[in-house]
Amino acid sequence: MRQVISAAVCMLWASFSLAQGKDSSIFEIPIQMDEVVVKATREGWDVGEFIKRVKTDTTFYKAFRSLHLVSYNATNDIKVFNEESHLIDSLYSLTHQMRTPPCRTMQVLQQTNTPHFFKRNGDYRYYTADLYDNLFFTHEKVCNEDDIVAGMLQKKGEGKMEKHKSQLKQLIFNPGSQVEGIPFIGNKAAIFDPEVSYMYRFRLMAVSVDGEDCYLFQALPKKEYMGKVVYNELSTWFRKSDYAILARNYSLSYHNVLFDFDVTMKVRLQNVNGKLLPSTILYNGNWHVVTKGREIVKFHTAITY
Repeated sequence: MRQVISAAVCMLWASFSLAQGKDSSIFEIPIQMDEVVVKATREGWDVGEFIKRVKTDTTFYKAFRSLHLVSYNATNDIKVFNEESHLIDSLYSLTHQMRTPPCRTMQVLQQTNTPHFFKRNGDYRYYTADLYDNLFFTHEKVCNEDDIVAGMLQKKGEGKMEKHKSQLKQLIFNPGSQVEGIPFIGNKAAIFDPEVSYMYRFRLMAVSVDGEDCYLFQALPKKEYMGKVVYNELSTWFRKSDYAILARNYSLSYHNVLFDFDVTMKVRLQNVNGKLLPSTILYNGNWHVVTKGREIVKFHTAITY
């Protein structure tokens, strides 16, 4: 992604402490801002309201739910590696989702995979692949869906897979919130809470993405807290005109005696007939649970409409 920032902007930074009445516990954090943003605040732009939008945004989640309401083609490229970085398994497929209101179906147009990718009974050998299937593939007709997001991130389904999907949604679609049910992490993911926010540098810049004017909001751990936080990077590009999210980069890691993970993700959205929809998803994950083998998986999803 190209980020067009003038040299003058790069040279000038300002530290801005936000204190907004009742919400001061959220906004009493220094925000490092470039010259363009500083000028905008002087001209009346409410940066405090913007940060509230960062914390409560639902447009990103809505874009993924809206996938259920359109027809599209997807390229799914999943690769599994060993600890020596050698490719050991893979799956590549082209899928087509057909949306005929009020239902959708999915057809596999092409698929190649290594034999070991699946178990003898046809189940996925890798948990990451199973979760990918659960999130992106449709094996039967699904009807009467919507893209209403109010309360959906807090909704918890039954079963192990539904529980993990709910936790994943919190980390991806509501970053900065506390995630329940992941041992030992506690509130470490809640980067806007005072108990955690002091470990981060928050930055706000005016940039251009694919010709659209955006604000780039970043949370990066301070050097002395590297390795002690969950989010190693959280970068979000908000379109200036309506604060809709156009892109987001994540880097998360955590290590203890029971499990560890190190995951990076890059997600891009695009405008399709007035709707924001995902266009590319890049994932690079290395995780291990004491009762399971280590999984090192990369996947690339490209979606066209």
